[in-house]
Amino acid sequence: MRQTRTTLLALAFSLGAAASAQAHASFETDEAASESSFKAVLQIPHGCDGEATTEVQVKLPEGFVFAKPQPKAGWELEIIKGDYQKSYDNHGTAVTSGPLEIRWKNGNLSDDYYDTFVISGKISGFEQETQLAFPVTQLCGTSGKVVWDEIPAEGQSAHSLEHPAPTVTVTPAKAGGHDHDDMAAMAGMATAYGVPVKAGSLEISGGAVKAMLPGAKVGGGGFIIKNDGSEDDTLLSVESPAAGRVELHEMTMQNDVMKMRKLEEGIAIPAGETVTLQSGGLHLMFMEVKTPFAEGDNIPVTLTFEKAGKVDYVLQAGKAGGARKHK
Repeated sequence: MRQTRTTLLALAFSLGAAASAQAHASFETDEAASESSFKAVLQIPHGCDGEATTEVQVKLPEGFVFAKPQPKAGWELEIIKGDYQKSYDNHGTAVTSGPLEIRWKNGNLSDDYYDTFVISGKISGFEQETQLAFPVTQLCGTSGKVVWDEIPAEGQSAHSLEHPAPTVTVTPAKAGGHDHDDMAAMAGMATAYGVPVKAGSLEISGGAVKAMLPGAKVGGGGFIIKNDGSEDDTLLSVESPAAGRVELHEMTMQNDVMKMRKLEEGIAIPAGETVTLQSGGLHLMFMEVKTPFAEGDNIPVTLTFEKAGKVDYVLQAGKAGGARKHK
C-alpha cells in the first residue's frame, strides 16, 4: 500500500511538472527547414493571473518573411511593417521589407480557455541549424501583462526559464527539393490562389474578393460553383472569421433601376450547371469586416451546401471584385 501511494505521488509530481512545462506560450510545431513555408501556430494556454487575454503581440525574427496572419473572429488585426535586415527572394523578386510584428487586439480569451494564433510565412537565409525566437506579449484586462521573451543560454533548458520565448529550430534546406511540410504549405497556398476544391459533386474555383478602402466595413466577393452531379444542390450559407457575418446577395435590374436583395433561402446550384458569384449578379457581401481587405490578402471562408455539406475555401483580394475564371 505504501509503495503504491509513493508511486502515485511520484506520478502526480511528474504530471504536474509536465503541465507546468507546457503552461507557457509555445508553437504547435517547433521545427522547420530553411527555404520552406512555415505555419506558426502559437498556443496561448492561459491569461494573466486569472484575467482574460485581450491582446496578443508577436514580434517576427529576421529570417521569417512574407508573413500573413490568420484573422480571428472577435479580434482586430494589426500588422506592423518595416525593413528587413537583408533582401529575400520571392519568386524572382527581391523583397527588402514586410511585416515585423503581428497584433491581435480587442479580443477576450478567458483564463479558463486555450486558443491558437496563426501566422503563415517563409523561413529563409539559414545555412546551419538556428534557434529562431518569436517574443510574445500578452495583455490582459486593463493592466495585466505577460512577456514571453526569455532565451535560454547555450546548454540551458527553456523549461528552466519563467517566461521563455516561443522558438522554432531551423534546419538547413534539404537538397533535392521541398520537404513534406513545405509541400503541404504550398498545397494550402495553391488553394488560396484559386485551385479548385471539391465538395461532393461540386467544384469550387476562382475565388476572389475586392480590396477595400481604409475604414470600410463592407466588402464583396465571389467564386464559381460547378455541379457535375445529377442532383440539384443549394448554397445555404457562408461564414468567415474575417467578417461579423457573410450574406448571399443578388443584384437585378428592375424598371431600369439596379436593386440588391439578400437571398434568405440560399443560391440554387442546378445539376450539370455552373453558377458564378460575382459583382453585378449573385455575390457575397462581407459585413462588419474586422480589417479592410488589402490586395493580396487571403480571406478564409466556410461554405455550407444543402447536400454537399461544409467545405473550407480561400478567396484572394485583388483590385477587381467578383470571381476569377479558373484556367
